[in-house]
Amino acid sequence: MSEKTLKFNSKTIHGGQKPDAAYGAVMPPIYQTSTYAQTTPGGHKGYAYSRSANPTRTALEDSLASIENGTHGMAFASGIAAMDAVIKLLNPGDEVVSTNDLYGGTYRLFKKVFEKFGIKFVFVDMQDAQAIEPAINSRTKLIWVETPTNPMMNIIDIKAIAQLAKKHEVLMAVDNTFATPYLQTPLDLGADIVMHSATKYLGGHSDVVAGALIVKDKGLAEELYFIQNASGAICGPMDSFLVLRGIKTLHVRMERHCENGAAIANYLASHTKIEKVYWPGFESHPNHEIAKSQMSGYGGMISFVTKGASYEDAIKFVEKLQIFTLAESLGGVESLAGHPASMTHASIPKEEREKIGVVDALIRLSVGIEDVEDLINDLKQAID
Repeated sequence: MSEKTLKFNSKTIHGGQKPDAAYGAVMPPIYQTSTYAQTTPGGHKGYAYSRSANPTRTALEDSLASIENGTHGMAFASGIAAMDAVIKLLNPGDEVVSTNDLYGGTYRLFKKVFEKFGIKFVFVDMQDAQAIEPAINSRTKLIWVETPTNPMMNIIDIKAIAQLAKKHEVLMAVDNTFATPYLQTPLDLGADIVMHSATKYLGGHSDVVAGALIVKDKGLAEELYFIQNASGAICGPMDSFLVLRGIKTLHVRMERHCENGAAIANYLASHTKIEKVYWPGFESHPNHEIAKSQMSGYGGMISFVTKGASYEDAIKFVEKLQIFTLAESLGGVESLAGHPASMTHASIPKEEREKIGVVDALIRLSVGIEDVEDLINDLKQAID
């Protein structure tokens, strides 16, 4: 059976995979080696030095390409390292149009690291795809999209922006971390690059830090492979193994994340002490119809504000939680809660944060796969 005919659940387990050539191991072994024996200079079996390539990392990269319907995958030491490689495609004087509602670490990388090298970043509200066209000019080389956005859960029309990118002959990259390929596949909608913090849902168990890029274009892939090797922020063999193992259960985990997320979003929305809930599954969400068209579900990420929008109440709430763990990150099997203004988005100036809705009272939940009744009871006791 051709891999192209496999459905998603089968791809997570079999996509890009084959038994190990040495002994037929079903799960790719951890090749914990830095170098490889050669019979003559250049005479090796495809691997010379593990920064350039490692069999365990190759297995992960092949899996990444398969589940995102791409042809080339690259595994990095972190999601930020993957983003770093994308921006290194650019030159001084180039410009990037980015959504204004994005992960604080992305903002920090763009503004505090790359801007001083002469790359300009323009942040715009991308909820109306056509509204970003005025920000594109002859120096624009990349459009950076995050959808759903972190932490406001805004939805951006990938297909519409991909058409805009092609019209202006610029690259389009999509951070697909929140949705995962279980819910949306940006390459199929016209994006050029898909990026993941594989630390999150792909790994799925809060035990690894890794990043990923997936593309279809061979020339673009070769540029990114060169940057990956030259810069060296690669995913190690043990981390590659852990992410690959996580991917094999992505479909069953995401199904439960979505079920629990829907139940908790509806519970919070009906609570008299909750002011506002941000979740793309609501029909009242500004871009619900776009989410419905480009996603197969709405995920397990939710943000909300309590009545009165009090910073003190938000802090008390997250401190009272017992099953939800107050911690950075997201996408693990366990439920996590965060306070974006002081945690994930602290690197964004307060004035800029509040323009996009990241107020001091905002709370973000990463809904795990526990029994949903226990999660709701935990929220109830923390609210009351």
